[in-house]
Amino acid sequence: MTIKATDLFRHGAARPVLMGILNVTPDSFSDGGRWDTPECARLHAIDLSEQGADIIDMGAESTRPGAEPVSEEAELARLVPTLEAVLDSVDRPVSVDTMKASVARKAVEMGASIINDVSGLADPGMASVAAEMDVPLVLMSSYGTPETFKTQTIPGDAVSYALGKLRDLVDAALDAGVKEHNIIIDPGVGFGTSPDQAVEMITRSGEFSMGRFPVLIGPSRKRFLAKKYPGLDADEATAEACLLAVAGGADIVRVHDVACVARRF
Repeated sequence: MTIKATDLFRHGAARPVLMGILNVTPDSFSDGGRWDTPECARLHAIDLSEQGADIIDMGAESTRPGAEPVSEEAELARLVPTLEAVLDSVDRPVSVDTMKASVARKAVEMGASIINDVSGLADPGMASVAAEMDVPLVLMSSYGTPETFKTQTIPGDAVSYALGKLRDLVDAALDAGVKEHNIIIDPGVGFGTSPDQAVEMITRSGEFSMGRFPVLIGPSRKRFLAKKYPGLDADEATAEACLLAVAGGADIVRVHDVACVARRF
């Protein structure tokens, strides 16, 4: 399914683009092992679509704090059969959540429409693959590694840090041939941020657009929510954070429980 990043601008609409999370991993922080067979993935993708997901975001390597990296072979072994099942069953664009250019290439060749790279182009071939395949690329800022996300946070002004890093990533992507209309920005809420920094990023979501790019915010079930919204369960707190993000200018929100968020818009 062909899509451009600029198709995902909200243009002032109350409802954001809803990106439903489909982890096909055994170890993701909230749903590892639940959807890691082709049939389970297929059924959950259908469920997410019926809940109102506009995009299905599939990942086969966990980026939770403390997660161990997996090999290309292991990631593809998880992703390929589940992606095939999902693509055959839903009429939504599918995003592949991967840090490896080779995995991204295979997923797009199979029919994925978006590359979601949370590593910030750590694989030097990622931007070139996105350019060659002519698909949207999510560029995300982070601080540290999965091993340190809980223990080390951005020193000083988190928004300024993320903006600086994202500008560099945009320049690198454009230099590699990614078209401007195919760039999506994710400031990296929860990836090396304190609870207060995460909330500030969300409330200032629109600044990350730089006047050119749709902004994706991924607050779903993250630790900072317990401080911001004490007394709410993780999905209700996520929905509140999504309301805050949209008010701040976000175009896309990435969530596990799509129905819980969709009811708010």
